[in-house]
Parts: sequence; C-alpha cells; structure tokens
Amino acid sequence: MLFKLAIVFGAIYFIYQKLINNNLLTFSKFREQFSVIWTTNIWKLILLLLFTDANWLLEIFKWKTLVSPEKKITFFDAFEQCFASLTASLITPNRIGEYGAKALFFEKEKRKKIMLLNLIGNMSQLGVTLFFGIIGMAYLIMNFNFPIPSVNSKNILIIIVVGFLIYLLRDKFQLHKIRTYFIKLPKTIFYKTLILSLLRYLFFSHQFYYLLLLFGIETDYFTVMNLLFCMYLLASIIPSLPIFDWVIKGSIAVWLFGLIGINELTIITITTIMWLLNFAIPALFGSIFVLNFKLIEIE
Repeated sequence: MLFKLAIVFGAIYFIYQKLINNNLLTFSKFREQFSVIWTTNIWKLILLLLFTDANWLLEIFKWKTLVSPEKKITFFDAFEQCFASLTASLITPNRIGEYGAKALFFEKEKRKKIMLLNLIGNMSQLGVTLFFGIIGMAYLIMNFNFPIPSVNSKNILIIIVVGFLIYLLRDKFQLHKIRTYFIKLPKTIFYKTLILSLLRYLFFSHQFYYLLLLFGIETDYFTVMNLLFCMYLLASIIPSLPIFDWVIKGSIAVWLFGLIGINELTIITITTIMWLLNFAIPALFGSIFVLNFKLIEIE
C-alpha cells in the first residue's frame, strides 16, 4: 500500500513541477480550461457523453455474457453488478475489490466460478491493452528516439524461478481445476468477451482523442492514437489505487504528449474529465446499488 501511495504522490509531484515550470498553475487558467467543455456546442457535448455511455454499455454486455454459463441475468442485473463493484473497488489496489463485490451477488456455491469469469473479463481487457500498447511502444521507440531499457539477467532469473515454483505448487493453487473450468466454457464466451473488450478500448481511446479536438488540439491522428496506446499500457502496469487513476494517467500523458508539444494543463484537464465521466460519476451511481445490496445481504 505504501509503495502504491508513493507512486501516486510521485505522479502528483511530477504534474505539479510541469505546471509550475510552465507557469500554468493558476486558478484562472484551470477555470478557462474547464469552461471549454461547458461552453461548447450542445451536440458536441452530447457526443462526448455518448462515448461514456458506449463504454459502459459494452462493459455491461460483457459481464452479462461472461456470467451466462453460470446464471442468466438481465441487463439491469448486469448494470447493477458492474456499477456496484466499481464503487466497492474504489479503495482497493488495482480494483481487486471488484472480484469479491461481483461474486457476492450470486449464490455461495457459484462465487468462486464468478470470480474466475470476472478474471477472464479483466484479462481480455488487459490483453487488448497489451496488444495496442506494444504497437504504441514500437511507434514511440522508432519515432522519438525512445531508449530501449537494458535487460537485467537477475530479473530474468527471478522470473524463471518464480515460474518454476508456481509450476511445482500448481496443485496447491488448484490451477488444474481452474484450467479444467476454462476448457469447459463455450468458446463463444471467449470470442464475445474479447470483441467487447476491443470495442470498449477503441471507444474510450477515441473519447480522449475527441476531447483533444474539443480543446482545439489538431495533430496527427496516428501519432496521437499511438501515444494513447502507450499511456494505457504504462498505466495498466503501474500499481495504484483506482481513486487516484487520473493522477497516474495524467502524469504519463503529460510526459508522452509533451513529446509533441501539447500543453500540460490541457492534458491534465482531459485526463480529469475522462476520469470523472468514466469512473467517478459511475461510482456515485454504484453507491446506490451498494446500499441496496447491503440490505439484501442482511435479509
């Protein structure tokens, strides 16, 4: 936990230094940045909100698809479980609380399987992030003289040893049972989950790009998207608390988009808006379901 908080405070300090060094840390400039959203054309604002709606609709359908082998649930059930689990994961590292929160909506004997299904959903989303992230990193290295880090032989040895220990202790971790369960799942579940994860990734990536356009940033689409791929990849591998997600993404985005000369304050504003639309506001909705869920559990 202390390590994760150190990363968060380090990111905050990095952003602070960037804004101070460029004389951007003033209330009037922050207000001017956010006023761009409220004074924009109403149809452009609606389109911005539609990106958020699409993002969450895809996540809800993905969860509904994933749990279907164990239990057929309605769209509203999936809606409730997704938003309630989001709220429950607020203060847990890397949203790990989401696993337990979703599982509690199901009968006790199904909870372990529900957690495994949730793992599939998260791994598919991470897989998409890794795929595009590698493309983005390759673009970054080839076009911005980005240094390739040297590989430490000690780190490779540690990875091999850990992998070997997991293999030896696989029965202890019941990995064979997990593998058997995954094999029995219909292949269409995996395909649909991957497709929905891909669409979700494309929607929230383009929402960021659309915000850049709203703020008057017109630059090469291909370059911007590759930098976004890098940002999401790096943010996904840095451990942090979800409530501080905007800080981590903001610091990474400031560094990456600084390579093409985009104003730091604009990037901080955009990452904050993205966090509010796709995380903070949905978490507030989820709190309603969390309160309702507690009453059900007591009964």
